[in-house]
This record gives sequence, C-alpha cells and structure tokens, in this order.
Amino acid sequence: MFDSLQARTLMDIEEKAIVLIVDDDENQRWMVKTYLEKFDFEVKVAENGVAMREQLAKHQVDLVLLDVSLPGEDGFALARYLREHHELGIIMLTAAAELFDRVLGLEIGADDYITKPFEPREMMARAKAVLRRINDRGESSQNKSVDALREQVAFGEMVLHVESGELRNAEGELVLLTSMELDLLKVFAENPGSVLTRDNLLKLAHNREWDPLDRSVDIRIARIRRKIEKDPTKPKILKTVRGIGYIFVES
Repeated sequence: MFDSLQARTLMDIEEKAIVLIVDDDENQRWMVKTYLEKFDFEVKVAENGVAMREQLAKHQVDLVLLDVSLPGEDGFALARYLREHHELGIIMLTAAAELFDRVLGLEIGADDYITKPFEPREMMARAKAVLRRINDRGESSQNKSVDALREQVAFGEMVLHVESGELRNAEGELVLLTSMELDLLKVFAENPGSVLTRDNLLKLAHNREWDPLDRSVDIRIARIRRKIEKDPTKPKILKTVRGIGYIFVES
C-alpha cells in the first residue's frame, strides 16, 4: 500500500515539506539539515536503513536524500525499497567519480542524483524541482474530474491520463511512474510524431541543459519502455532516431 502525498500549494510544499536525510556521515547530515532548516523545511535524519524505516513509520516524508555508500543495506537496496513501498521523491547522493552509481540509481527509480561534494544551493534547487513535480502530480490527482479523465493518450496498450498523471494498463491497473518518467511521457504526449532530441527532452521535461555525458534521458526512456512496450528491446512506441533522439509513434 502506497503512502498518499498530501496536496499542498507550491509555497507550502517548498516551505513545509518533510525531508529525510539518510547518510552515515554525521557531519554531512548536520550540514544538509542545517542548510534546509534555514528555508523552513522540516528535516529528519537517519544513519542507516533501520533508522530510515523508523523515521518513515513516524512521519509522512516527501523527499529522501539517500547516500549510496551506506553500511549494511546500501543506498541502492534502500532506493528499491522506497520505490516499492512509498510514494515520495528520491535523490541519490553519489561520489563524483562513480558514473555507474548514478546510472544504477536512475535505473532503480531515483528522481535525480547529486554528486559529492556538492554546493548546498545545487542540492536545494534539485530538491525543490523534485518536490514541485510531486506537488503538481498530487494536486492533479485530487482535483481530477470526469472531463479530465477523457484527456487520455494511448501508449500502446497503456493509457496515460494526462491531468491526473496516471498510467494504467489494459485492465485499468495503475503502473507506477517516477516524477521524471511522468514528465517525459507528458512531453511525448504533447508532441506525437515529432522527433525530440535529448536536449529538447531535458529542457521541456526537466528545465535542464543536456550534457553529452548525461545519460539520464536514455536511462529513463529505457525504464518507460519496460512499462509500455511489449518487447522493450524492439520498441514500437518510443522509437530511437539514431544520432538525434526519440519519437513517439501513436498506434
């Protein structure tokens, strides 16, 4: 059973969101906690997976800042647990040199990643961006109407309800999406038949410039394909345009 996110105004979710920092480095926890509290976030901390679950049992957490290198259960195992059991934002904290960590975190379903060491302002900007997407999705779900539910886009046998941000299969069952996966699907839904470059997709979905070394778009599209394509290795819905980007082919 997934926790429901409380609908809030954008100002409320930026100022009153509950952020959980999961990091075994006490100094790092203190630094991030102190910085976020200056902006009126409610901040909880945990040094490992056991403490994380204790905090989640007591508080309705909106965003988890999750370190990859944890003793015992590492950040990847905890990210899988969070994505399977809770509806919240996940930002992975990874070592700057570890590209594999960043890629794996996104494949598991993290919403974003920050490389250590990081500037507090960058961490704040990425946290607010994830919280905005979660808030927008929550408000749409609570305010959805019959008219809104008619605004549907078919991705093969899956149907995206644009206003509510819900992807459902042929049986009407909800298919879980991360906030960034939903943003990408909405961009494709708005641009059927158009070839979209990676730069286009990052600007439209994430308001970010594309870096040639940034694989986040490709990783998320691979995850989306596993959810909407009959054979993700031979995609017929979200097709690759070699050397350019991707195109959404309506059936």
